[in-house]
Amino acid sequence: MLSALMYVLVPMPCLFFGGGTTQFLTSREGGGWIDAAKFLTGASAVGSMAIPIILRHAGLIGTAAMFIEFTSFFIFVCTVLCFHRASLDDEW
Repeated sequence: MLSALMYVLVPMPCLFFGGGTTQFLTSREGGGWIDAAKFLTGASAVGSMAIPIILRHAGLIGTAAMFIEFTSFFIFVCTVLCFHRASLDDEW
């Protein structure tokens, strides 16, 4: 459930600070809120990978569960990249 919470937290900076788009993540333009959104997005993405590793190291989950979490993270990242690509196209 902790990983599911992280998947909810990853897009929140985009919604709050980026206006619901992901275009600000690839721009060099900044500002206080934009930089905070980039930092929070990166921190939550790293946390999504770190939580299964920490739980595996502590012996709370098995290796197979850790790899299932990595697979779900990969699917989530592919979905975000597809959404980003679709939002860049003007014809959508």
